[in-house]
Amino acid sequence: MSWATTQDQYRLHYEEAGTGTPILFVHEFAGDWRAWEPQMRHFSRRHRCITYSARGYPPSDIPQDGNAYSQAHAVQDALAVMDAAGVDKAHIVGLSMGGFATIHFGLTAPDRALSLTVAGAGYATEKSTQEHYRALSRETARKFETIGAKALAETYTLGTTRVQLQNKDPRGWLEFKTHFGEHDSLGSAHTMRGVQASRPSIYDFEAQLRQLKVPMLVINGDEDDQCLLPGLFLKKTVPACGLLMLPKTGHTINLEEPDWFNLFLANFIATVEAGRWGARDPRSLSSH
Repeated sequence: MSWATTQDQYRLHYEEAGTGTPILFVHEFAGDWRAWEPQMRHFSRRHRCITYSARGYPPSDIPQDGNAYSQAHAVQDALAVMDAAGVDKAHIVGLSMGGFATIHFGLTAPDRALSLTVAGAGYATEKSTQEHYRALSRETARKFETIGAKALAETYTLGTTRVQLQNKDPRGWLEFKTHFGEHDSLGSAHTMRGVQASRPSIYDFEAQLRQLKVPMLVINGDEDDQCLLPGLFLKKTVPACGLLMLPKTGHTINLEEPDWFNLFLANFIATVEAGRWGARDPRSLSSH
């Protein structure tokens, strides 16, 4: 068990395995460092793999002040883990909340990223539904504070984009639900308010994204409705971006379809390291 210290002096738990070019895995809201186990086992055969629990997720510190949780903190915390591990550059791989952090990592510290993999990111991006999503997030935060993570796990893990995991892998889904129920209720409530309900839309960063030179892979499930249009936006906006859509797949992509996720991620990383994942050929762009 290893520890990183953030800029504001909180401790983050991280673990690593393997040797080689580093990969940093950034978990989603409903996950923690354990959510990347299928990827840690697969990629540590050829890479130095690092996974960590974000602030508010045990065994990392649980800041009591809600102001200690934000999208900006999420990026700085990822950098703190890399610094503690002595990693100058890494392939950054994030799911959902971690996918948003990965995008902002690329915009904030592009010199520290070998590549960016953005999976299942898009919630609260659409302007027409943004306030509705934020209201739902604040209500979820309230539930964490009133009934706790263990009770909330019974319904949260059966959401419209989570039932796909239950249908495909009942044992994996049960493990996912168990881990969710072990989260710190206060840390989850603060994360839901400070990160999920407060982050800006991906669309707000169009100008910066058009200038982003870091290779990017976007991975979405085709039944993760809120991520479909944002995924297309990233494909059309980021110069060196590829888009992968997995069929009959929901939000928890890396657990739901680990074989496909690992296969395409490995191909992406190998292509980047070969210097062959460049910006889109302008000849392929339509004039209409």
